[in-house]
Amino acid sequence: MRAFALSTFLAFSLGSAAFAADLSVPTAQGDVALKGVPQKVAVYDLPSLDTLTALGVDAAGVPEKLYVKHLQPLADKAAPVGTLFEPNLEALAGLGPDLVVVGGRSAAQKAAVEQVAPAIDMTIGEDLLGDAKARITAFGTLFDRQDKAAELTASLDAKVAAATAAGKDKGSALIVMTNGPKLAAYGKASRFGWIHQATGLPEAVETIKDANHGDAISHEFIAQANPDWLIVIDRGAAIGEEGQSAEAVLKNPLVEGTNAWKSGHVVYLDAADAYISAGGYTSTTTLLDELTAALTKG
Repeated sequence: MRAFALSTFLAFSLGSAAFAADLSVPTAQGDVALKGVPQKVAVYDLPSLDTLTALGVDAAGVPEKLYVKHLQPLADKAAPVGTLFEPNLEALAGLGPDLVVVGGRSAAQKAAVEQVAPAIDMTIGEDLLGDAKARITAFGTLFDRQDKAAELTASLDAKVAAATAAGKDKGSALIVMTNGPKLAAYGKASRFGWIHQATGLPEAVETIKDANHGDAISHEFIAQANPDWLIVIDRGAAIGEEGQSAEAVLKNPLVEGTNAWKSGHVVYLDAADAYISAGGYTSTTTLLDELTAALTKG
């Protein structure tokens, strides 16, 4: 993190925030009392930025790298205030926000950015679908967009219902993330377990560990699991790394012998939406639409 004298923050201290009446906001760390509707917000959490944008809230400050296609236009509208892992406190103080939103990859920076302005942690937890709805409602209340929040929540519910209907009686699924040549599997209790929840597709393998980085696996593992559906997330593509694509990594005789491959049931989810901003409204509904389309076609 860049060195930054605390004295520079004096003009932006918590007491100077131009808020009115107290407002209680549910966050990942419990309810937080804020004073009125924020007029200028900096956002270091991409799922939150996604949902705020869907609500019609314009962020004044955003990370230098946005990764997600539908968020890229914000780079031309908002000020860069550092990265998800390293906020530029000088730029943040120069922006003068009255609220900073962190979460997920940036949650550890909450104490640092609180030197500039009040901050809330809106991390999406293990219950991605439930947390996504909770964040829509919380942001809708905070920014006085309750009607729009209700509209987005109803839309999300409808998308989940469509995915569930499309996945009925369609067999088992294995969720795999590629990272260059490496393969990892994720089960229903993992960060990507919401896919099983939304589609109703049971796990092809029920012994996958509940690990944040998944279980390291091989082509042999996929062949033995023999899923009816192979749902794939390409980490390298999500963060713009060069290297083998997911398609290239999976093109192997062992994988090609699975029910999923032979039936054309290999689903490559939008990488950035799935890996970077899942839990945000637009990313989540995009992924649900992709799953519904594949399952309906299959």
